[in-house]
Amino acid sequence: MKEKKSLCPVNQYLEIFGDKWTLLIIRDMMFVGKRYFNDLRNSDEKIASNILTDRLNKLETSGIIIKTKDSQHKQKNVYTLTKTGIDLLPIIIQMSAWSLTHREISEKDRIHVCELISGGKNLQNKMMKDLLNEYITITNSQVTSFI
Repeated sequence: MKEKKSLCPVNQYLEIFGDKWTLLIIRDMMFVGKRYFNDLRNSDEKIASNILTDRLNKLETSGIIIKTKDSQHKQKNVYTLTKTGIDLLPIIIQMSAWSLTHREISEKDRIHVCELISGGKNLQNKMMKDLLNEYITITNSQVTSFI
């Protein structure tokens, strides 16, 4: 197991999320509903396949996502946020709100972020519940497939 440089909370966060791609992958899973490798690879930012593979493995090892086989197509993997990953939703919304105030963003994204902010805790809780239900469905289907 890799030794941590520091037990500082900010360092612990950066150990997982301290690169450009990791949060973009989570963004696409959380807000766009991407679940497959090629869907994630074809995001606007055009992540390279080897980097995407590395980040997905890192997120899985860190307990942020799980990887399961697609029930319809056994050669494809489905990536799903875990409860730990879902708990990042308010953080990502706050980061987006900061960008809304301090950076130039597209009009489409401005509208989306404003909707997320104006929806408040009720919208966040609904989104987190929907993501959690998806995670529970995936994990329950894994358990029943072993029985």
